[in-house]
Amino acid sequence: MKSTGIVRKLDELGRIVLPIEIRKSMDIKDKDGVEIFVDDNKIILKKYQPSCIFCGNADNVTYFKEKLVCMDCVEILKHAMK
Repeated sequence: MKSTGIVRKLDELGRIVLPIEIRKSMDIKDKDGVEIFVDDNKIILKKYQPSCIFCGNADNVTYFKEKLVCMDCVEILKHAMK
């Protein structure tokens, strides 16, 4: 992990603003989701990528009964049902 040297203060509601330079470099646009992880004493932010509930693949996903499933897992499920 590398430091950006950027420091931001929390507002009274606990919010921070991600600097435009970081948003651009991470391709984070207005209204994009950001995941929050905690690792020991670190808070990690990551651009949210919807992914398959079975394998975690974020490529070529579709909704099935309100759950995301990739096409590879769809094919595996098709063959398992025969």
